[in-house]
Amino acid sequence: MKTEKLAEHYTNERTGISYTLHGDYYLPDLKPAEEECEIGIWGMRYLSYIKDHRKILYTNLLTTGKLNAHLAEIDERAHSMEEMLIKQMAELEGVNEALKEQNQMEWVGRMNNIRNRVEEIIRREMF
Repeated sequence: MKTEKLAEHYTNERTGISYTLHGDYYLPDLKPAEEECEIGIWGMRYLSYIKDHRKILYTNLLTTGKLNAHLAEIDERAHSMEEMLIKQMAELEGVNEALKEQNQMEWVGRMNNIRNRVEEIIRREMF
């Protein structure tokens, strides 16, 4: 019986993942750890979300070495959105430095309320 010699390296056209022959099996070529990016709270929340609810996306990002870059991008977008929304809502509701000087506790309470609403908005938009 004649056996065919298998190619030592193989790349799946559809996924772009490359494989190397080890014995009788093709195993994926795992890349070295990607560059570390600083990931903040929004990136960590998104990581938790995709691990639990979007497992295929998580696996694809992890195996292609794009996970940290993706999380850093999500974190940056969410942080920018958070700053912008807090500023806009504070202006619309009259939560300013004058209120802070007059009644600090009311200012803190209203700012916390704004932050909580902004967090909910971002969660709905990003996740």
